[in-house]
Amino acid sequence: MTTSLPFLAGRTSSWIFFAGCAAVTVGVLLHVQMFADAKSMNYHLAGMPMGWDMIFGMALIVAGVGIAGVGLLPVSRRKRHEPHQTEVFVETSEDTKLTPAHWMLMAVMVVALVIDTMKPATLGFVMPGMRTEYGIPQETIALFPFSALTGTAVGSVVWGILADIYGRRASILLSAIMFVGTAICGAMPSFEWNLVMCFLMGASAGGMLPVAYALLAETMPARQRGWALVLIGGLGTAGGYLAASGLSNILQPDFGWRIMWLLGLPTGMLLIVLNPFIPESPKFLVFEGRIDEARETMKCFGSIVHIRPLAAFETAELPRKRTSILKNPDFIKTTIALTITGLSWGLLNFGLLLWLPSDLAARGYNIAGASQLLALSTIIALPAIILAALAYSWWSTKYTLVASVVVMIPGLFGILLLDYPIPGPENPLIFMTLLIIGANSVIATLLPYAAENYPLYVRGRATGWVAAMTKAGGIGAQLFGLFGVIPAASVAAAALSIPTVLSSVLIAAWGGETRGRILHDVELFEAEKHEPVELA
Repeated sequence: MTTSLPFLAGRTSSWIFFAGCAAVTVGVLLHVQMFADAKSMNYHLAGMPMGWDMIFGMALIVAGVGIAGVGLLPVSRRKRHEPHQTEVFVETSEDTKLTPAHWMLMAVMVVALVIDTMKPATLGFVMPGMRTEYGIPQETIALFPFSALTGTAVGSVVWGILADIYGRRASILLSAIMFVGTAICGAMPSFEWNLVMCFLMGASAGGMLPVAYALLAETMPARQRGWALVLIGGLGTAGGYLAASGLSNILQPDFGWRIMWLLGLPTGMLLIVLNPFIPESPKFLVFEGRIDEARETMKCFGSIVHIRPLAAFETAELPRKRTSILKNPDFIKTTIALTITGLSWGLLNFGLLLWLPSDLAARGYNIAGASQLLALSTIIALPAIILAALAYSWWSTKYTLVASVVVMIPGLFGILLLDYPIPGPENPLIFMTLLIIGANSVIATLLPYAAENYPLYVRGRATGWVAAMTKAGGIGAQLFGLFGVIPAASVAAAALSIPTVLSSVLIAAWGGETRGRILHDVELFEAEKHEPVELA
């Protein structure tokens, strides 16, 4: 089997895309100059006027993103798309081994997810310096994470839709160019402009994650898909938090909090440089009727393309079959179960775990130990992620997610004991450990599981919806803080235990088992119902 990478040449108008990238980069550099000129003021820009160069730079960024977006559109989408007259689908052999193209894609996706996770992870590291420079109260600074989380929720939905219409690769690269453009958040002189740019940053970060899972699910062999998706997602998440904390420790003492946002320029450009190694999903290419492109890409990934002419009545029924999935009771049930799971995780991760250290301190517990445990959560997460990846691949996809949710339940019930005498002062830390292990396992398996449960033509938007729900839970938690009504940890745990238990029950009852399943089992047509002809 050939190991060349035919998609290195790209399937988009490269010169248009790179022209847009150049415009965005120049626009960001015009802002970086203002940051560099503020060295004598310890890089404080609050209250400074925006010069013509910054305004011109912002215009270049907006225009550049639009131009790059046009360059990412495939030719078949810029022209009028004709209805399919044939049924074509991709089949990946159960015994297909990982090729160099698979390993390269996995490596690039780890880098992409590390960069993607860095963006929202940076919030906690910049807020103290931002609050000091702008001189704003705690209630006002809380708008910053609220804006970012809202952006990630919106981005997950919007990018999921774009991925289903224009392709996985185009959506990922659009996120990358927006990473570059939103780097100017580090040069904004007013807090209000920071809120706007943080929303856009969140939108691009939230959009990449579900699309990356959709691409991986459609590219990896069935036997290797489970552990690869969970491990790549877990490494990307843990690596993003480690990168954000490490770069903060290295750079902030000398350059202040703004440098953390300016890192969007080099990290976004890194993804753009790596773009030749990000192929379009072969399944998506086939679905779009771009058979020649799909055939070239599939030579690298060990896939087989099948074709069967459609009768006239089948062609007429195609639009109805595409939309009927939205009314399918099985898919509705799965979506309800995953939605509740995502909301529960968001409330836990962006709510209870953030409120718990302060609540413990108010009760006289060892706050240093609690804070240290939260800071080391990425280290605790690593063995949990590896165990989840193995269980997801070798045991059961559905019940690995159920087990991850169940691990959080005793942690929640343990927090309820805060209102009662506890023999040992370190017991709450044990409960926190259970919550952290369970939460990291859930987020490592939730989106891969979602990507495997939906057909290709809605996979992007469905996975994006589930990802948005994880952020929607966080938005709800942030609203409590904005209105100054943060509940006691025991009260929050009691309320959260209800949807958490419910989600585990619903996934067990309504979720499908996807371990080792060829994904055309949930596509528009099921391959085994026909007698396809293999293409050379």
